[in-house]
Amino acid sequence: MTLGILGGGQLGWMLGVAARRLGIDCVFLDPAEACTADLVGERIRADYDDPDALAELARRCDVITYEFENVPATAAASLARTVPVRPGWNSLETSQDRLVEKNFLIDHGVPVPPFRAVDDVASLRAAVTEIGTPAILKTRRGGYDGKGQFVLRDPEAASDAIDAIEARPAILEAMIDFDLEASVLVVRGVDGTTKAWTPIRNHHAEGILRRSECPAPGVSPRAGSAMMDHAIRIAEALDHVGVLTVEFFVTGDEVLANELAPRVHNSGHLTIEFSETDQFENHVRAVTGRDLGPTDARHGHGIMLNAIGDSPSPQALAEARVATVDAMGVVAADGNPDDDAVYHGYRKTPRVARKVGHLTITDDAIDPTRSDALASMVPGAVVD
Repeated sequence: MTLGILGGGQLGWMLGVAARRLGIDCVFLDPAEACTADLVGERIRADYDDPDALAELARRCDVITYEFENVPATAAASLARTVPVRPGWNSLETSQDRLVEKNFLIDHGVPVPPFRAVDDVASLRAAVTEIGTPAILKTRRGGYDGKGQFVLRDPEAASDAIDAIEARPAILEAMIDFDLEASVLVVRGVDGTTKAWTPIRNHHAEGILRRSECPAPGVSPRAGSAMMDHAIRIAEALDHVGVLTVEFFVTGDEVLANELAPRVHNSGHLTIEFSETDQFENHVRAVTGRDLGPTDARHGHGIMLNAIGDSPSPQALAEARVATVDAMGVVAADGNPDDDAVYHGYRKTPRVARKVGHLTITDDAIDPTRSDALASMVPGAVVD
């Protein structure tokens, strides 16, 4: 079997690594000059809406998936005429537009923060009157890691807010005074079998995920159960196939859904070391029609630290007894396979705010002195 993947970044690379373990070849489509996924498969270098490239991808592959949700609608529709595209159009259509997404969640009994549609300054001012400030203005389409967003603290700054998002269609969403943020990842197979990983607590700074922990500290059993129930209900309502991620705001036992990602997710990277079957392998299993693997924990606790803007130096990693993975995702021969920490470098050119790797720590009980020391050596991972 050959799996086609739209997108060749680190998520594509990790999907490719998982596919190779299962004996599945991958062909990627990505317009970039160089991609991390080039390490694990062939790539068609072309724009995502190039009809000839899409036809070639469909011809060479048995099934197609994607590493990001902003796949052009025309591209997905073109591919789906000749080859299965999983997750399907319902998942793409719902997650690509924040207004559609919020209305979908409400329609399926999933609570969300108060929001209003915004098209211009007048509608923004009307929304502010109803929701109040502070609030956050988000473009309906596109945007990630804090991009395409504007925090509105003063109602008089409505014009500035519209200018900041380049007058694109948007939603205004109330800012929630939450206790913590968490995500739930579920995977659903072609036959409807659905499994979930334990809720993961996430720490963001400047709109970028810095640190994830599992099992999620501070999440009550009631909140955790509610998040998992909501995520499974969403996957079933979408007839989703593959991994689906739902991010939540948590306050005590109450949860509010923030957004969906119909794909493998940064917060789930720790499942590579933490879980019996990681998110990437289970996504590949799901979209290719195989039985899903168990999502049970292999360790008592796991922490993931994102490297933002730059990677730790090889010398620092060696001195801290951190193992590293090679291009095939295997612990390098000069690493320390029995250690509690593993660094995954994405082979990406460092730049400000760019995710270039992640470090995972796993153990039955993690020593906070050890985890703090490792966090201090991972650029961008420290959260105040």
